[in-house]
Amino acid sequence: MENIKHKNYSVNGINMHVAEIGEGPAVLFLHGFPDIWYSWRHQMVYLATKGYRAIAPDLRGYGDSDVPEGGATSYTAFHVVGDLVALLKTLDLDKVFLVGHDWGAVIAWYFVMFRPDLITALVNLSVVFRPRNPAIKPLDGFRLLFGDDYYICRFQAPGEAEEDIGKYDTAELMKAMLTIRDPGPPIIPKEVGFGIFLQIVPPTLPDWLTMDDVNYYATKFKQTGFTGGFNYYRAMDLNWEMTAAWAGAQIKVPVKFMVGELDLTYHAPGVQDYIHKGGFNKDVPDLQDVVVIKDAAHFVHQEKPDEINSHIYDFISKF
Repeated sequence: MENIKHKNYSVNGINMHVAEIGEGPAVLFLHGFPDIWYSWRHQMVYLATKGYRAIAPDLRGYGDSDVPEGGATSYTAFHVVGDLVALLKTLDLDKVFLVGHDWGAVIAWYFVMFRPDLITALVNLSVVFRPRNPAIKPLDGFRLLFGDDYYICRFQAPGEAEEDIGKYDTAELMKAMLTIRDPGPPIIPKEVGFGIFLQIVPPTLPDWLTMDDVNYYATKFKQTGFTGGFNYYRAMDLNWEMTAAWAGAQIKVPVKFMVGELDLTYHAPGVQDYIHKGGFNKDVPDLQDVVVIKDAAHFVHQEKPDEINSHIYDFISKF
């Protein structure tokens, strides 16, 4: 890890922290929630040994990047993709390989939908492409499926989730959230709040996660708070409204998709049918490979780094 370099760049009106290692064709890594660039540490070091330039920013609202004010209206897909387009220009990169996980995967789908000319190929983890449904807003859909206590719904009221999460030790929360293996929908009853996660803190950490890792995450989230991350969820309906012009759009770059078999996203209603029964291929016509990683949960790239590293390298090395 000591060979990973850290720089700050002024892009799209914000200061963005970027971790980087290696030389060669560029691979841009996009993290999710609750995460930062550090999520990709294993993949970055590995690809650098294979002749690639690995680049992992802290997305706006996270880590050592700026946390813009303005609520959800400063965290739309257009803002975040705009940051990344500006970063590529700053780094003088005409095209990159793109790798995303969780919210990073969501942003990656938007990125290749808005600017496919900048992406050679995409590897996405955990979150499938979600074609825009003109009949219902995303939050209404979640409430219909899971109720008001579904975690995404509970994140919506500005300040409420922040006040609740602030009651608990950040490191203990990070332990729970990073190691969760229940594939069911995360429900946060108001009478329990984020304390529900403390009920599932493992007595010992799994072998893929160290206390140093947990403390690194905790330090960064104590520094920024969780508002930036929550604002991505608060912008979901706004993204839906602003992307009406892309209704029916397909993903037009080569794609590989991977998901852990215990990932809660894989067990969301309709997702497995969408992946395995033709819907995914219809919306992503150059979908070249789908891999379900055995005995892995949501943070599959940290839990099974060697396997994920090999899959990423085998795919991007074809181009």
